[in-house]
Amino acid sequence: MHDLTRQLQVKNDSKIVLLVADGLGGLPQEPGGKTELETANTPHLDALAREGVCGGSIPVKPGISPGSGPGHLGLFGYDPLEYLIGRGALEATGIGFKLEEGDVAIRCNFCTLDSDGNITDRRAGRIPTEESAPLAIKLREVSIPGVQVFVEPVKEHRFVVVFRGEGLGGNVADTDPQATGVPPLDPIATAEDSHKTVEIAKEFIKQARELLADQPKANCCTLRGVSPKPNPPSYEDVYGLRAAAIAVYPMYKGLAQLVGMDVIGQAQTLEEQMTVLEENWDKYDFFFIHFKYTDSTGEDGNFDAKVKKTAEVDTCVPRIMALKPDVFICTGDHSTPAMLASHSWHPVPTLLWAKHCRTDPCQNFGEAECLKGGLGQFEAKYLMPLALANAGRLGKFGA
Repeated sequence: MHDLTRQLQVKNDSKIVLLVADGLGGLPQEPGGKTELETANTPHLDALAREGVCGGSIPVKPGISPGSGPGHLGLFGYDPLEYLIGRGALEATGIGFKLEEGDVAIRCNFCTLDSDGNITDRRAGRIPTEESAPLAIKLREVSIPGVQVFVEPVKEHRFVVVFRGEGLGGNVADTDPQATGVPPLDPIATAEDSHKTVEIAKEFIKQARELLADQPKANCCTLRGVSPKPNPPSYEDVYGLRAAAIAVYPMYKGLAQLVGMDVIGQAQTLEEQMTVLEENWDKYDFFFIHFKYTDSTGEDGNFDAKVKKTAEVDTCVPRIMALKPDVFICTGDHSTPAMLASHSWHPVPTLLWAKHCRTDPCQNFGEAECLKGGLGQFEAKYLMPLALANAGRLGKFGA
């Protein structure tokens, strides 16, 4: 597809805004009920749904529950089955760590173990950054012969580990069992090139557990998203766009940087993100705005909190539309129903507003309405060509 978008690129002054409410899609609490999005007060998105076109985005393939990396890659127009970018590389890049060829990056979670070695909290009570950062720095005391070990704090319960040495592969399964009441999993190589990485990972976990033994909450860690340095083509190359990302969490900054977006501003709230957007409106063609908390509340299984965060997303829409974008899109990278307290396979509600879009019967922005939307159910990787077309940035194919 990128060969085609390269061939058909048209330069103009149009502006595209992609607002991603992470984990946006949900489920009703009881049959016939409303989802989180349908329950939330979203008058501005509902109004745009009446003027625009809606549908359901399939992040990877039907029935596949994606991680945040593949989910965002699809939205950015990169086939997530072709461009496999691990979470470790995303986190490392997002905090400004310069990965080198041959590095293996790992996104880690602090967790809480009981006296039997079983996990009681997979995120160490979502330990605040001011408590977790010194613990991550303490883990720099880990020493493993034959390899350099870099440990960097990220945010809350997250930190990054990078192994640098000869003969390391990134094909290692996660050690997070995705459940409590059981011990962390052992690192296991999923390919022949990664047995050395597994041995190093085991030693890192052993030493980390010793260093954290006296901690009441963060007394161990799990390893996730083990990955080498990726090299996807850039937005400028495949779409001809000057692209910017406005995100709070390092992972999403990292993913944006890896596809050639400039990460702009130091915003920590949605209001601050809007200010960054306004201040940089004339400098870029494409803006990716990321909102995390529709996902984290869903993962916590908190329906009411997710409803509240979804309504918060709606409050920023007037400031975006006041800038008069040519194309505005609101969607999520995946669904995170509070009922499941995890990412799910359900198509994600998607709204595309543009001056020349073909409107559909949708009267508000929600899962049930999107089922009858004009976009239908489509793979997320086709969202960017739709955005480009509606912005007048794709020429005609063929004679």
